[in-house]
Amino acid sequence: MRLGRRSIAALLLVSATGVAAFGWPLLAGSASGLAHSQDAPWLFAALLPLLLAVVVAAIADSGLDAKAIAMLGVLAAAGAALRPLGAGTAGIEPMFFLMVLSGRVLGPGFGFVLGAVSMFASALLTGGVGPWMPFQMLSMGWVAMGAGLLPGPDRLRGPREVLMLAGYGAVASLLYGTVMNLQGWPYIGSLATGVSFVPGDPVEENLARFVAYCLATSLGWDVPRAVVTVTATLTLGPTVLKALRRATRRAAFDAPVTFGEPPGRTAAAEDPAGHGHGHGK
Repeated sequence: MRLGRRSIAALLLVSATGVAAFGWPLLAGSASGLAHSQDAPWLFAALLPLLLAVVVAAIADSGLDAKAIAMLGVLAAAGAALRPLGAGTAGIEPMFFLMVLSGRVLGPGFGFVLGAVSMFASALLTGGVGPWMPFQMLSMGWVAMGAGLLPGPDRLRGPREVLMLAGYGAVASLLYGTVMNLQGWPYIGSLATGVSFVPGDPVEENLARFVAYCLATSLGWDVPRAVVTVTATLTLGPTVLKALRRATRRAAFDAPVTFGEPPGRTAAAEDPAGHGHGHGK
């Protein structure tokens, strides 16, 4: 499912909104008293219409129909069902490899919506609804979208493609944890530690503390997540890719709609008066 101009514009808009939502505490003043617990409901309220805009733009650009929406629902349900298998324990999150493979096959626009919807559904399923949820939706959307932007979607196949996806899955798993740290890190701004967020400090000083915070706290979850994603991609990737591509071909998402004569129509039906069919007088 290729991106058109409207899809690109919608994805850029929602991504810019996400970057601003994650990064604004770095620019907040020391007396602002703001935290992500206050901005999360506003981000969620903005994210839903932006996701709808991406879907509408994709429909307008590539003609997505009910079959594509059904595919989105099935894959989102599968992703939501995979998440409780690990529930984030020690970084064991098997849904990542499915998001990467789905984004690769179905494209960046479809992938972004799939990642966000899957995370939303899994949050409802596991009771993980909180101020972090809209940030998780954005981050998982970026993971699946990035897989759709990888090179060679129409040409690269076989072991080389699986290795590329495994490498991307490892990097995306690490970056997901790093980006999500930006959501929780400002909460510890009141703690007097060398890794705490200090509102109003220069950006470079806060970024140095942020790197130290990631190394000290989340690396133990991010690395196992990357290992699980790589292992699942290398072992299950060829089978899942083949199944997704077969389903996409059967759904014929890219097939143009044409109108012609209905099947079974005969020449006699076209010439009801019987002209030229040898009727005697």
